[in-house]
Amino acid sequence: MLHGIKVLELASVLAGPSVGQFFAELGAGVIKVENLSSGGDVTRTWKGMGEQTDDRSAYFCSVNWGKKSIALDLNTANERSIVLQLARQSDVVIASYKPGDADKLGVAYHQLKALNPTLIYGQITGYGPDQNRVGYDAVIQAESGFMELNGSAEGPPTKMPVALIDVLAAHHLKEGLLLALLKREKTGQGSFVEVSLIQSAISSLVNQASNWLVAHHLPKRQGSAHPNIAPYGDSFLTKDGKRVLLAIGSNRQFLDLIQVLGLKQLENDVRFSANPERVNNRPALNEFLEKAIEQIESTALMQSLHRKKIPAGLIQNMAEVFEMPTAREILLGHNSLQGVRNFVATINHDWPTSTLLPPPHFGEHTREIVDGLNQK
Repeated sequence: MLHGIKVLELASVLAGPSVGQFFAELGAGVIKVENLSSGGDVTRTWKGMGEQTDDRSAYFCSVNWGKKSIALDLNTANERSIVLQLARQSDVVIASYKPGDADKLGVAYHQLKALNPTLIYGQITGYGPDQNRVGYDAVIQAESGFMELNGSAEGPPTKMPVALIDVLAAHHLKEGLLLALLKREKTGQGSFVEVSLIQSAISSLVNQASNWLVAHHLPKRQGSAHPNIAPYGDSFLTKDGKRVLLAIGSNRQFLDLIQVLGLKQLENDVRFSANPERVNNRPALNEFLEKAIEQIESTALMQSLHRKKIPAGLIQNMAEVFEMPTAREILLGHNSLQGVRNFVATINHDWPTSTLLPPPHFGEHTREIVDGLNQK
């Protein structure tokens, strides 16, 4: 799809690099510039307890497939000149500097645009161009309201177990960059595309935001239960100790559920006659569901629910997730190393590219890239 497009990645950690992998999966050539003096992308050192990996930690491998790595110190004139040469040849730059840092290093949009007028420059910041704060996902989760919403009612605010704000900001930047590429195709003009973590987070509050803005209801923590639908997000143990989550979105689904569970007496119970009543009487409803589900083996239960097209699923761990055929379809692989695709849409029932380079070692392609510049 994007074969021939050249991307220069001046970004680290998760959000910016995931955009770089996205472009690599679409066929673009991606060069990742890493800081020689600091040892490269900091996530190379973010290893879990007991993790035995090389300079490509499991975390680093999550968003760095398909790239070539060049290790440079942009504080030196000679190595900064290499980046400027690469920028002249690039279609897209991805950056994630704090406001002001890119200018100091000579790689801000206005500086690179002077060398390459049709350049598309994508920048991720924590709080926008006017706030010189480091943007870290966990802090943004706290400040944007996500942590206040996440966790059990009796427990503390809880951070989500993945850096979801980084992931969301990356998707916003991808959209902006693709629009900029379309604009350049039509007009020949480059663009500056900027996304902040904080606005990406707030825009992703969706119904929780409108629960406050429209209904004037201040959302509170209530575990996985949905504030507007019941039973939705509620989970229950089966007879064999598996935990099933329900996501009942309509009256038809609810009637089918109580039939499957042998709770036909609830059909005429005014407390559960429609979704608003079920939300208001969630504890009483859950008592009925809990007692019924704990009498049924998980396999039999799931077969019955699926037969009736009732939205429900067993809660799975990572090992179980990657036993699923749908998960295996989106795996990336090189020798014994595996990863997950960033872009999971198929086009005419096929992936945009068939093979990708594995995540690079630190500075693995420095000589190759520099020699290529010298030959031009």
